[in-house]
Amino acid sequence: IAQCIASHGGNWLESRMSRMAGQFAGILRVAVPAEGYDELVEGLQGLSSHGIRVLLAESGIEPVCNWKPIHLDLVGNDRPGIVRDITRLLAEHGVNLESLSTEVRPAPMSSEPLFHADALLAVPLTLSLDTLRERLEDLADDLMVELVLDAS
Repeated sequence: IAQCIASHGGNWLESRMSRMAGQFAGILRVAVPAEGYDELVEGLQGLSSHGIRVLLAESGIEPVCNWKPIHLDLVGNDRPGIVRDITRLLAEHGVNLESLSTEVRPAPMSSEPLFHADALLAVPLTLSLDTLRERLEDLADDLMVELVLDAS
């Protein structure tokens, strides 16, 4: 991918990539001169012959920042639906996920599966952190989840 971008005059600006369960996925942002755009698109789509699937989308203008970044650290007993319940509550309050990393690993003493999540939230400027904290803590009591919100 990097070779293809460079050979078409593109500039790799930023990326997030990860390997999980034998698969590799990434998202990246590239700048390319207008005259090289079509050739770059063709080159990236041609990577399918090497088993690389590429989905292309043009980036838009970044919206005005009307949110504050908040770090969420979550640990609790694993169970089906835990991510759904947390994200539903966040969405109900207009909170977006900027990044999310999750894993399940055994608890130190009992070896019971513990769910761990680390997220960067985009919290609306109009939403009180106390209100968000209260709602999450109410949900955490139901889920046996510990939450830590820190202004980043």
